[in-house]
Amino acid sequence: MLISLSTGSLFTLPLPRILDLAAAAGFDGVELIINQDFQKINPVRLIRSLQQITVIHSIHAPFMPLDGWGGPADSLRRSVALAAECGIPLVNFHPPSWMSFEIGYWRWLYSVIDFQQDVGMDGLVIVTLENMPWVGRMKINPHILSSTQRMIEFLRDHNLFMTFDCTHMGSGKANFINDFYQFYESGRIRNIHFSDYGQGREHLLPGHGMLPLTRFLNHLRNTDYQSTVTLELDPSEFPKAEHIILESLKEILMYLRTETGKHDDAVLNYDRGFQAVPLPEAG
Repeated sequence: MLISLSTGSLFTLPLPRILDLAAAAGFDGVELIINQDFQKINPVRLIRSLQQITVIHSIHAPFMPLDGWGGPADSLRRSVALAAECGIPLVNFHPPSWMSFEIGYWRWLYSVIDFQQDVGMDGLVIVTLENMPWVGRMKINPHILSSTQRMIEFLRDHNLFMTFDCTHMGSGKANFINDFYQFYESGRIRNIHFSDYGQGREHLLPGHGMLPLTRFLNHLRNTDYQSTVTLELDPSEFPKAEHIILESLKEILMYLRTETGKHDDAVLNYDRGFQAVPLPEAG
């Protein structure tokens, strides 16, 4: 099992500095979100420079319009080609939003017969679809495939793998572990986005929300899951001082390693009573 850091967790910092912090904290690597930094530049050159700092385990395809990247389907294919050229094994993407009337993208998604062959370049890159959150007072999920069973059926029918997002699933079902097991037993999970959820806020530090994250990690330890767990937090969860960010990342990593059974010398003195990473005021 690999433990990775999403670059979105610290997106207010320059990309090289995010990777520096991930490496210094001891993460196995990062998930790279394709964002505005990838407009009007040579993306291969940028990624190769970042790979000199630490391993990039996955790419998150753009979830916002970027100059030169086209629509959602085009940006996914471009992300996969970029991953293949740079030796990155996995690309994650979001499903269409029915609320935003992404009808063309919706039709394209259902038209793909075999995602690993047709989009993943005949299995060269693993392609994963992410489950999305319930939002607003009415708790509406504005994306298609919000039903666990319907998403599992789609993944099987179209040979598509999954990124299981804890905070997204927890936004609709606080006790989401049963849904996790349904996805796990389908054999389709290849990446896990890990963070807490509470009071309408996503991607919180573990212990800052209401999800049973320690219990989830303990269940995960008892499975045969051998892929990636990616810490994906809101940058507002961290203070501004980088040395405190680094110490916070180290503590969260110790928690993840301990509760998943991924022990090493760095976690021998870890206190299993962890509830939330104590952070001083920003500044």
